Amino acid sequence: MIALVGDTAIAYDDVGTGLPVVFLHAFPLNRTMWDPQVGALVAECRCIAIDMRGLGESAPAEPYSVERYADDVVGVLDALQIERAVFVGLSLGGYVAFALWRRHRDRVRALVLADTRAAADTRDGITRRRHLIELAESQGSIAVANVQIAGLVGKTTREKRPDIYDATHRMMAQAPVEGIIGGLEALMARPDSTATCETISVPTLVVVGEEDAITPVKEARRLQESIPGSRIEVLQQAGHLSSLERPAAFNTVVSEFLASLMYN
Repeated sequence: MIALVGDTAIAYDDVGTGLPVVFLHAFPLNRTMWDPQVGALVAECRCIAIDMRGLGESAPAEPYSVERYADDVVGVLDALQIERAVFVGLSLGGYVAFALWRRHRDRVRALVLADTRAAADTRDGITRRRHLIELAESQGSIAVANVQIAGLVGKTTREKRPDIYDATHRMMAQAPVEGIIGGLEALMARPDSTATCETISVPTLVVVGEEDAITPVKEARRLQESIPGSRIEVLQQAGHLSSLERPAAFNTVVSEFLASLMYN
């Protein structure tokens, strides 16, 4: 389905009934990365998975920023007449969740922050992203996927689940170059969300893969400690894309968290 947010077409799926749960994907993936979660939770929730502008089936449109991504999400919710939702964001999706809290906190029922961090990019991180922009411009999406894939999935997945590794690589390789470049610009420019974390007053679950090399467990624990009343779940044998690598375990902890909202 497509929602027009301003003059930009934002693609999304909307299935199920009940508590609205919005899934915000990682970079440079798309909303289909959440298929295992939507399939598992659709019986108990209204599941909305959204493509960031320029990625998946959403139209490319400048400027790119985590704030613009967040506004796009709210535009979809407005089109669906959804007042409040639980936001499940992984990596880039977590950064968008922070922006949603800063800009649209009245729309936030609860948060699941998976394999993400509060800090802004370091100088080295910005340099790496600039190199990826140059690579995307000169060699295309497949080259970016080739460089990024090893860091995104954990050791166990690389060694024992080639099907997940290959499917993830294909998803990344299909990302439009313009969306990749825009996403990298948004990631480089995102603000530090450390102060934002201290203001979060809705139920929050932090999830992290034990083998996550990009936002490791120690960083996830710092994130959890900075959000009042939040809790953390560490998924064994999963890397940065924990929802794809250990979908059953991810679905279990998220389902339990959603059930707990009934009592908050």
